[in-house]
Amino acid sequence: MSNPEARVAIVTGGAKGIGRGCALELARTGLDVALIDLLEDELARTKGEIEALGRRCLTFTADVADFAPAQQIAADIVGQWGRIDVLFNNAGKANPKGLLEISEEEFDRTIDINLKSCFNYCRAVVPAMQAQGAGRIINMSSINAHSGGVTSAVSKFSYAAAKAGILGLTRSLAKELGPQIMVNAICPGLIKTETPNAVIKAREAELVTGIVLNRCGTPQDIAQLVKFLATSEPMFITGQDFIIDGFQWKL
Repeated sequence: MSNPEARVAIVTGGAKGIGRGCALELARTGLDVALIDLLEDELARTKGEIEALGRRCLTFTADVADFAPAQQIAADIVGQWGRIDVLFNNAGKANPKGLLEISEEEFDRTIDINLKSCFNYCRAVVPAMQAQGAGRIINMSSINAHSGGVTSAVSKFSYAAAKAGILGLTRSLAKELGPQIMVNAICPGLIKTETPNAVIKAREAELVTGIVLNRCGTPQDIAQLVKFLATSEPMFITGQDFIIDGFQWKL
C-alpha cells in the first residue's frame, strides 16, 4: 500500500474543516497522515478518505490542550511509522466573548487550545525531527493576530491574543530549531468550511465586499500553502507568517 519510508505528517484538528482539507492534500502529495481530534465520527470519515488515496492514516482521539497525550501520540507514531516529517498545528477554538463577558476558565481554555496545543505538539515531535536532521512545523495563526478581534470577527480578544502568541512562538522556534527544522505560520482570513459558522452564513455577501478577491477562502486555499510549506524543495523560508485572506482590506 504505502512505502514504509514515506514521509509522515501530523495534523491536529484534522477531522473536518481546514484540517481535513489539508490532510487530504498532503495525502495526495504522497505523505502518510496522523490525525488528532475529539470528533470520532469525523476522524473515521477522514481516515477513510485518506486511505482511499492509497496512503496510511492513524487517528488519535485526544484533547490537544493536554500535554501528556501529545507526547505519547508522537511516540506511538514514531513507533509505528519510524519518523515524523511534518507537524501542522491546526487545531483551534473560537471565542466570541469580550473582556467583560468572558470568564477566567473560558479565557484559559481559549489560550490552551489555540496556543498551548502548539507547544504540546512541537515539544512532542521535535526530538524525532532532530534525530532525522530535518522537519517542517506549520502553525495555524489568524489574520486576527495582526488586526485584533474586530466587530465582524468570529472571535474577540482572547482568540486574537492566542493567535498572536503563536507568531512569537513560531519566530522563536525557527531560530532555536534551525537550520534542520523550519517553522512557519499561516494567518487565514475569512474561510468558509463545509459547516460555515453563523456569522459567515448570515453576512457572507456583506463580508466579501471587504475582500479584494470578492469571495471567502476555502480549506483548499489553505491546503495549497500548507503543501508548499510542508514539501517544497529547496526551502529558504522559516520564521515567517503568511497572510492568506484574499487581501481583506476592510476589517
